[in-house]
Amino acid sequence: GLLMDNTQTGHNFESLAEKFLVKNCYKIIKRNFHYGKLGEIDIVAEKDNILVFCEVKGRNNNKYGTAIESVSYGKQIKLRKAAEGYMIINKVTNNDRRMDLVAIDVIDGKPQITHLENAF
Repeated sequence: GLLMDNTQTGHNFESLAEKFLVKNCYKIIKRNFHYGKLGEIDIVAEKDNILVFCEVKGRNNNKYGTAIESVSYGKQIKLRKAAEGYMIINKVTNNDRRMDLVAIDVIDGKPQITHLENAF
């Protein structure tokens, strides 16, 4: 098949994650929220009045570990900062929120999706 560059692959993984979340009754509020240079949130969603900041990680192979293993501590700090930024910019008063990870590992050409709530 065609080799996709990383941005392309990233967007594909995010689209898969978005479909998965929607199917599970999440409302997608925003994709690719950038908070200056401090970080970015792949998907901001909402379910049961909880604001969900979603990091999407995809792996096309397990040569470098699974998708879940690829979120470093530094990355987690950036995610928290970006989440704080989102709250401030959008004047979110409801403090029910959590950070989720949607990890997608492509196995034998099929995406396996793992959704970890409160991952960070």
